[in-house]
Amino acid sequence: MSPTRKESAGGRVDEARSRIRDARRLFEYARPVRLIDWGRLSGSYAAVLLTAAAAVLSFITGMSHLSRETATLTGPLAPYLPPGFAGVHRILGVVVGFSLVAVAIGLQRRNRLAWYTALVLLPVASLQALITARAIDVPVLLLPAIALPVVIYNRDRFDQRIDLSTIQLAALSSLAAVQIYGTVGTYVLRSEFTGIETLTDAFYYIVVTGTTVGYGDATPVTPSAKLFTLSILITGTAAFGAAFGSLVVPVIEAQMAGVLGKMTASELTLLEEHVLVLGYGELTEPLLDELEASTDYVVLTDDTARASELSERGVNVLTADPSDEEKLREAGIDRASGVIAATGDDASDALAVLAANELNPDVRIVAAATEPQNVGKLKGAGADRVISTAVIGGYLLGRSVVGEADAEDLPDRLVEDRE
Repeated sequence: MSPTRKESAGGRVDEARSRIRDARRLFEYARPVRLIDWGRLSGSYAAVLLTAAAAVLSFITGMSHLSRETATLTGPLAPYLPPGFAGVHRILGVVVGFSLVAVAIGLQRRNRLAWYTALVLLPVASLQALITARAIDVPVLLLPAIALPVVIYNRDRFDQRIDLSTIQLAALSSLAAVQIYGTVGTYVLRSEFTGIETLTDAFYYIVVTGTTVGYGDATPVTPSAKLFTLSILITGTAAFGAAFGSLVVPVIEAQMAGVLGKMTASELTLLEEHVLVLGYGELTEPLLDELEASTDYVVLTDDTARASELSERGVNVLTADPSDEEKLREAGIDRASGVIAATGDDASDALAVLAANELNPDVRIVAAATEPQNVGKLKGAGADRVISTAVIGGYLLGRSVVGEADAEDLPDRLVEDRE
């Protein structure tokens, strides 16, 4: 065979191989497709949602019991209940429902006390169906029974202790002290009141007096009882006001945080196996598009205007210096699966990488170097991988100008994937 024919045959072979490679690319996908995310279905999100659903169902069941004139207890547990429990059972579902709502909120904040409380209330919610044996109560038997194993399975994720400020502790302590003082005092002076005969009547009187409701069904009739009531009005109103204010202020702060582009503490504590994007630059938007389909992420930037814009778009954002260790802890760097620093400012990225590596040496850190000579510096700061945008751009430009098919097709494929 002549050299010309050999070269022609070799060219056809190379062309065929190139077409085969192009055909294979049509069926390639870099990331595995997960049909079911079992981690999310059995994680802390599922525990919170199932507990909240059990709360709603228990409340509806309780309202159904209250709508009946009499409570008929025919379930397998009914013979073992004390006399007169039928009246208590009518409001049990409502009380458990409201309590489980508080528990679900506590679980959302990863509170350990809420976890322990859920272990008690979820079985109680299920037992309602075993007391009445009504067909309509079957869902309230099954849902808490499903929620309980999920809550137990995620035990390690609910590790936050109740962190109350000094003002909150003082307000709640004063409120409890006033209730005890008023209830005991009213019960001791019950002969000087009308409508008060039991300890429950005394507690009821203190609550309606302290909240300034005053239905008028229980009143003092002697000077000493009236003076005692005045002391309850003064101290009780102050205690209720202080407790209310100490609990409402954090809610207002959370709303303001949303307006300013900040995540609340409960939102941050629910994140796990997420990616921290430290800073905002030219690469951030395409980076967020890439992360959107594969994982949760949080952007840390000290640009308030940019943070507010991202928050309005539904992006998880924390307005903070990306190199601030305290803010990195709030963003859950100890639970993060990766960290990206790509602001376009190599010096700022190096500080952020250094802080992230110090707080969590095991997390994978990827940085983008604007200047090629800073690649080694970013690696020295703790980055596991440093990508030089200038080097990659120069490589693609050079390969494209000499007619390399792969280099010419890569930008087009990236654009097509993003569209």
